[in-house]
Amino acid sequence: MSIVPSLLEFNKNFVEEKRYEDYLTGKYPDKKVAVLTCMDTRLSELLPKAMGFKNGDAKFIKNAGAILTQPFGSAMRSILVAVYELETREVIVIGHYGCGMTEIDPKGMVSKFTEHGIDPLVIETLENSGIRMDRFLRGFDCAEEGVMHSVKMIRRHPLFPQAIPVHGFVMDPETGAIDVIVEDYRDET
Repeated sequence: MSIVPSLLEFNKNFVEEKRYEDYLTGKYPDKKVAVLTCMDTRLSELLPKAMGFKNGDAKFIKNAGAILTQPFGSAMRSILVAVYELETREVIVIGHYGCGMTEIDPKGMVSKFTEHGIDPLVIETLENSGIRMDRFLRGFDCAEEGVMHSVKMIRRHPLFPQAIPVHGFVMDPETGAIDVIVEDYRDET
């Protein structure tokens, strides 16, 4: 059974009871920061609370592992929009310990694609078009490595302003404790 009917019923009550009023804010982040982080469910509420962020303080960009897979993909576009259009003045990349991207097996995922009905010819066509599944589905060996990969991709991006600092952290998804991997990209090469 789908979650949609119960979701819509809850939403109707939420709006009718004006519970949204606790979350009203503007489109510009109050703390002028953009956060690239993992989509892990443990971070949804823990991460903002562990950093002292309330609704409206930051722009959150989430994807698997907080990994930028390509310099002109949607996550990097979101970071650029945050900086150039939404008054963001710092970027923070936050990975977490125990991330599923450390265990990802690109070949295993490709097998799952075919098990779920994706024609192997589609995968072959994508590979022949230059989309390498091993790169597209790539994980990392440890959370620190993943964070540094994304920090470096942001800082080296030809459209990213050099004056905007890029920081890298790794969070404990149980306690919310944050370890600093890199603070202010200008100190790193």
